[in-house]
Amino acid sequence: MKKLRGYIFSRPFMEERVPQHVQNIILRNYCEKNNYTFLLSSVEYKMNKSFIILELVIKELKKLDGLVAYSMFQFPENEIERNKILTKILKQKKEIHFAVEDFKIKNNEDAKKFNEIWLVKKNLKYCPQKI
Repeated sequence: MKKLRGYIFSRPFMEERVPQHVQNIILRNYCEKNNYTFLLSSVEYKMNKSFIILELVIKELKKLDGLVAYSMFQFPENEIERNKILTKILKQKKEIHFAVEDFKIKNNEDAKKFNEIWLVKKNLKYCPQKI
């Protein structure tokens, strides 16, 4: 059974805020549903634009099969920074799972789809809303 380290936030992301205990419930359920072993989540620092804990999780991946994050929108808004992180994970031949979106990245093609989805979500806030 694949082992995935959880990764959650203690701060809002993309105008959303989800309590840590709820994020962990979602991760645990995702792993159970997909037959993965869920390892206790690492929690990112509350400081804006901090990804220190994510970098530590990436270093730990040598012993694991991948990581499972609550949402893909917890990754950096900056595309260059986002791609650096994805590259570090994929170079180790590890997987990245996103529980809310039920999406995983196993290769560069998945990473490309991930970035396309990310950019659509980011740009939606600039679209006029119709009632």
